[in-house]
Amino acid sequence: MKYAFQRCCTTPIFLKQYELSTNAVLEKLGVEIVDIKDMSCCGYPLRNYNFKAHVLSSARNLALAESRGLHLLTMCNCCYGTLKHVAHMLQENEKLQEEINELLAREQLTFQGSIQARHLLEVLYHDIGLETLKRSVVRTFQGLKIATHYGCHLLRPRHIIQFDNPFSPRKFDQLVELTGAESINWASKTDCCGSPVWGINDELSMDLTATKLSNAKKSGADYLCVACAYCQLQFDRVQQLLLARRTAACRLPSILYPQLLGMSLGIDEKVLGMHMNQLSIDMAEMLCARIGTAGSPGPCVHV
Repeated sequence: MKYAFQRCCTTPIFLKQYELSTNAVLEKLGVEIVDIKDMSCCGYPLRNYNFKAHVLSSARNLALAESRGLHLLTMCNCCYGTLKHVAHMLQENEKLQEEINELLAREQLTFQGSIQARHLLEVLYHDIGLETLKRSVVRTFQGLKIATHYGCHLLRPRHIIQFDNPFSPRKFDQLVELTGAESINWASKTDCCGSPVWGINDELSMDLTATKLSNAKKSGADYLCVACAYCQLQFDRVQQLLLARRTAACRLPSILYPQLLGMSLGIDEKVLGMHMNQLSIDMAEMLCARIGTAGSPGPCVHV
């Protein structure tokens, strides 16, 4: 199994652990990723400033992957949503595709639409499959309650993304449950995390985040689990600001899905960058404590 890899601009600077854990999990599962040195930003930040540059950026990355005959894998929801949107626009709008291809021709590239943008969760769920993943698990987390957070671009708009039901998604929950953890139902699960308004209206952004943290906590969550770089920044870094500024704020650490899955696959915590999370996580210690409290002491690692 082999994919071209679209790395997110944010992760090398602010969320290195997302790249580390994704690399480690894919290597463990035997998935080969190809870094194409000429690949650029997906164009998401340009969407509201320069439409053609926005489209060209994603079209170019898709064409680079297409020139190698590889589907384009990304772990970033914004990259994923942008690549899917642009591919859809180009396939629906012949004139736009011709215009973009004239620009791509300067680099001997062409967008033909023969490959797909694939999200990390999509590859894990559909290409590798739940049963294969379950057979690879060496450590389970019974007793741990997880609130999954999909992120807007992984679900909407439904007719373009087509990953899961945007009103009642289940696939991410199933991916969490294969680790033995319980994926809980919670209010505002599919609402925005507040990241898009950070830097424009920080108080509103923190209000949205605080509401989600409170809802997840009230529903019994021990942790949030996310698969979006910006959601993780909101629930990790911004939550730290919340805890410092608001006395009523809830503390609820957030873990990236490849970190959770990586621990289940037996990958070392340091390799997964667990120490890089702003809000500390010691899942094994917490599970042992929960089992001990319940009066049924036993190992929290099952091999």
